[in-house]
Amino acid sequence: MKTLAYGFPKLGEKREFKSLLENFWKGKIDEAQFVDGMNNLRRWMVENYRQNVDMIPSNELSYYDFVLDTAVMLSAIPSRFGQYEGLKTYFEMARGKYALEMTKYFNTNYHYLVPELENAELKLLKNYPLEEYRFFKAMGVETIPKILSPFTFLKLSKALKRKEEGPFPILELSKIEDQATFEKYFNAVFGVYEEVFKELKEEGVKEVLVEDPALCLELKDYEWDLVEEIYSCLSKYLDIYLLTYYDSVSDYQRYIKLPVKALGFDLVSNRENLENIRRFGFPEDKVLIAGVINGRQVWRACLDEKVRLVEELSKYAKDVIIANSCPLFHLPVSVEPENELDAELKERLAFAKEKLFELRTIKSALEGDQQAKLEVERVKKLLSIKFGEVPEVRERVKNLREEDFVRGVPYQERIKLQQDILRLPLLPTTTIGSFPQTEEVRRARTEYRNGKLSPEEYERFIKEQIEKVIRIQEDIGLDVLVHGEFERTDMVEFFAEKLGGVATTKHGWVLSYGSRVYRPPIIYGDVYRPEPMTLKEITYAQSLTQKPVKGMLTGPVTILNWSYYREDIPKEEIAYQIALALLEEVKDLENAGIKIIQIDEPAFREGAPLKKRDWPQYFNWAVKAFRLCSKAKPQTQIHTHMCYSEFNEVIEYIYQMDFDVISIEASRSKGEILSAFENFKGWDRQIGIGVYDIHSPAIPDKNSIRQILERAMKVLPVELLWVNPDCGLKTRRWEEVVPALKNMVECAEELRKELVSV
Repeated sequence: MKTLAYGFPKLGEKREFKSLLENFWKGKIDEAQFVDGMNNLRRWMVENYRQNVDMIPSNELSYYDFVLDTAVMLSAIPSRFGQYEGLKTYFEMARGKYALEMTKYFNTNYHYLVPELENAELKLLKNYPLEEYRFFKAMGVETIPKILSPFTFLKLSKALKRKEEGPFPILELSKIEDQATFEKYFNAVFGVYEEVFKELKEEGVKEVLVEDPALCLELKDYEWDLVEEIYSCLSKYLDIYLLTYYDSVSDYQRYIKLPVKALGFDLVSNRENLENIRRFGFPEDKVLIAGVINGRQVWRACLDEKVRLVEELSKYAKDVIIANSCPLFHLPVSVEPENELDAELKERLAFAKEKLFELRTIKSALEGDQQAKLEVERVKKLLSIKFGEVPEVRERVKNLREEDFVRGVPYQERIKLQQDILRLPLLPTTTIGSFPQTEEVRRARTEYRNGKLSPEEYERFIKEQIEKVIRIQEDIGLDVLVHGEFERTDMVEFFAEKLGGVATTKHGWVLSYGSRVYRPPIIYGDVYRPEPMTLKEITYAQSLTQKPVKGMLTGPVTILNWSYYREDIPKEEIAYQIALALLEEVKDLENAGIKIIQIDEPAFREGAPLKKRDWPQYFNWAVKAFRLCSKAKPQTQIHTHMCYSEFNEVIEYIYQMDFDVISIEASRSKGEILSAFENFKGWDRQIGIGVYDIHSPAIPDKNSIRQILERAMKVLPVELLWVNPDCGLKTRRWEEVVPALKNMVECAEELRKELVSV
């Protein structure tokens, strides 16, 4: 019996990865220093594995995104980037003016860059798995190269197609959904993978880890045929350890017949994989990789249960490898430095390092190690003690009725009442919420938390920032303003710090994309609102201007999905607890005279199960949670914001949320997201089109903004359209934001004049 772990967070103990990237982008270090720093991180990651597990993966440290690495490996570089010039081209693809589209990796909050396949002429450009294998081999460390499967790569990619619908034929990138196109690109991609495997074999590599989470999606028969073709061929070169995660495999019978050495199962996300193993058995000639340690949650595993589970699995398989259920990069590095956490809570937590220790403990206990057995019993007793219950909160959720999830007044009546109050022009302009968090802002927050700034001094500083941003927005000419969110570290963490039943960490950073990190809160008990959370800052901002200022809240589904949540009650119940707390905030904002309240739900789609057959159950409570917290007066305009959400797949559920205005990402996808509205009959809600990419430092010109708006006006009545950036402006600099917003406002004003004069 062996242990395997994979996906260890590359961020580093002190966010070294983030520092290296940002210093390189700023020119503070050169390429050689950057690469040297990354190599140090590689060694650190592998050393963590060496101390705890038997099988050590390599090719896990991407300079930006492992899907982007795979695209570069295959030379899938769009022509707009020209000839590949190493890191220059690599980072242009990631964050340049014409960067690749970004979206969520399956149902997680990790963002990957969507590969674009312009043609089927691919070749091996960089054999990343081989390079890193050689790196560690030179150090005397034996590793198993890890690679994203060609099938999953294609399922994550888009292909350039000629779209004939609409008044003008256009070229656009679309998910590869028809068999002929999929097979065309499959042959090109697969040919390169075969070269990769050949070179690995020539180097003396015996085994390889292949990640294929797309096998958990609902697949067509021809797709399974292609999967079988992949592994039939590639297994001739190397022994394949196949990893699937985030859900159960979609066709157990076809999966277990794949010609590979080992088959991986996520045994945490649901019970279907385990039930299939129990029902149908497991092939004698294969190794079972048992993903028993949760790679997405921070709770200590009930080791007693895990030991018994592995013992049971050993009856079905001759050889079992104990592993994590999915990549560990969804977790912070270690719980050790979290000295400010409640001691009882901290004792219940296990981050990435601690998960490795759990794997080792399970194996040792199974092998009869007495110390490990004592640890198993200790954890069992610890987890048997109830923690964080608030009976009154449970009672409020229990007493909810269907009428609590209904706004009351129909949308068409609401919108008339709202416009009578707001008097907004055609194509109203606004932003998503946050403005640049400068070094000055971050320093003030740090000094306040460290006691160097008094509460009165910090409040005065925040007020100064709010006043400044209100004046800037008025000068630019925006129609609906925001207060800038200078008091907020993160859109979820801010609320977590103010809600009962939720804890925050000091060092629990996780990568979201590129160098962007966040600290997911930990929902450990019943959630409630002890006091108003946003009222002071929002009402102060509104007192400075005659223009409407949006109240800014993060929605219940996003707070839930972007947190580590308790597992002893259903997610649905947690969502309703958070929604009730937010509803109290909505009522306070309304009573204070705030006319527009934005409740952001960027993680609404993210939490959906991988299989669409399971969607109705999830979206039923997700929609209801939003409707519960947004049960405002009809005169109050409710906005929401979503980004990178595969709108065309979930637009019917989004419509059921019953908001008044939604803002969406549209710039990286070049307006492609609007195709969702072409196919949705009866869309009547106002929609804010994200007209420029805030994830890039590039400043959009008026022409690029206009193109997206004109594309939108071909799909939706202009009366429904708002104009805004893709997302919040927190990570950008003022010298980027101000000219970009000026171009956005001027473009909207020019279009207004043209439309009025027609």
